[in-house]
Amino acid sequence: GDMSAENLMQQMRRRYSIPDTWTEEQARMVIGMRYELYLRYLVQIDAYKAATDLTAEQMAAVVALDVPGLTVETSTVREYATKYAAHILGRVGLMDAKEYETYRAAGYSMDAVVGKEGLEQAFETALHGTDGQRVTTVASTGEIVDEHYSKLPVAGNNVYLTVDLDLQSVSEDALERTILDLRQNGAGSSKEGKDAEGGAMVVMDVNSGAVLASASYPTYDPATFNQNFNQLLQTSDSPLFNRVLQAAYYPGSIYKMVTSIAAIDAGGIGRYFQVYDKGKYAYYEGYQPNCFYYTKTGRTHGLIDMMQALAESCNYYFFEVGRMVGINAIDAVARQFGLGEETGVELPETAGQRANPETKAALYPDDPTQSDWYGADTLQASIGQSENKFTPMQMAVYTSTLANGGTRYQATFLSKIASADFKRTIEENTAKVLGKAVMSDEAIACYREGMRMAVTEGTAATYLKDYPVAVSAKTGTAQHGGEGSDNASLVVYAPAEQPEIAIVVYVEKGAQGGNLGQAARAVLDAYFAQKNSSAVEIFENQLG
Repeated sequence: GDMSAENLMQQMRRRYSIPDTWTEEQARMVIGMRYELYLRYLVQIDAYKAATDLTAEQMAAVVALDVPGLTVETSTVREYATKYAAHILGRVGLMDAKEYETYRAAGYSMDAVVGKEGLEQAFETALHGTDGQRVTTVASTGEIVDEHYSKLPVAGNNVYLTVDLDLQSVSEDALERTILDLRQNGAGSSKEGKDAEGGAMVVMDVNSGAVLASASYPTYDPATFNQNFNQLLQTSDSPLFNRVLQAAYYPGSIYKMVTSIAAIDAGGIGRYFQVYDKGKYAYYEGYQPNCFYYTKTGRTHGLIDMMQALAESCNYYFFEVGRMVGINAIDAVARQFGLGEETGVELPETAGQRANPETKAALYPDDPTQSDWYGADTLQASIGQSENKFTPMQMAVYTSTLANGGTRYQATFLSKIASADFKRTIEENTAKVLGKAVMSDEAIACYREGMRMAVTEGTAATYLKDYPVAVSAKTGTAQHGGEGSDNASLVVYAPAEQPEIAIVVYVEKGAQGGNLGQAARAVLDAYFAQKNSSAVEIFENQLG
């Protein structure tokens, strides 16, 4: 029949012989526990956790009670030894009903803790292990008569990541410093970038696709995530959002190597082909964009070839060769470099999109004025605008593919999986090739020289020119259609001759890519210092 909460409470008090002197709250707690025990008895679940996380004093008090059937056990909890890598590591927590449906089949107990996000979730099955079952026989006196495992527990495996904690912490700190510095001081003569928002940074091994660092700003501390959850949700810059994989950004001029390769290999335009930059590109009657340099200074780059155009990031030059070679050739090159394609990394990622007639038609199905492809679109696409939007992880794959001469590797966070006792390797992750970017030697020579010149004399010189290791780079400034400063992008690979790592830095409203050189430099310092110290150690060990 219909029973009020008041009635139910009285009934339960009677059923469990709760003294009348107890408060409502005390009664509710004990009734809740007794009822839960009863339910578990019905479904044959062997144990009930009455309390967790006890202090030593509380534990002593519980043991002193000497209650039959009550045992105190130790178990493991997830400790975060670092405040870094929150977006990659993710977090663990109790299952919701939907997750339990999935994990129940794998033999998980109802109160199992599982990976909720990040690599904790991606590698859940490798990390989890299986619960054992222990049968305990207790006499009426509370004395334990017999105890044995009907099923032995199996510890979970150990997952080794490709992420280098040293490079990860340097990347996160450098990204934060760069953004805070922009907010404080701005950049350049006109002090732009004081409205800088979030950003991302990726460091990748160019010869394997291994992710050495992946930083997203702002971030959070995984250890205090649960306490601060609501506050984190309400923060304006979205600290829970992993910009490296979830944000698709306009690349800006870092895209110009794509246009160079297309011009040389599909357009038969040599790398020494010269264009005279007149500032305003007046080929089309109805659309006459400016070279960025001309807009800023009123001056032009004059007569330049393709390498100089990369070094100085001359829009006019790429408007011209982009128009000559056409969107299909440019887009085909972009695809070979993994732009607008999933990187294959173990975490959820956005695929982004490439600027081409198909994308535009799909984006504006009901508006023919927007959905058609015009000459103006090709000009914009040639300099990394139009509908080009990529994740920082894709930009890292692109830079790595440029650096190694055309092999596109799958991006990965997994180094290997070892057994619980660390004695056996269960899975060794090997580099996987997703595709080859087919290029002529001339195309490779062109971007290698242009990106090196960007550092020695061009747009990336401010922070990287005098770097003791020869590095190559390309800066970008991307319009985003919103208010405020432009977005800023920077890609770097090093060493210039035999590249090992690629670095991508992206800052929302960071004004111009050159500003981000300080963040890249901090990572280069950490990487080469580490490398040199290990070279010394090997040498010493050999002598011994």
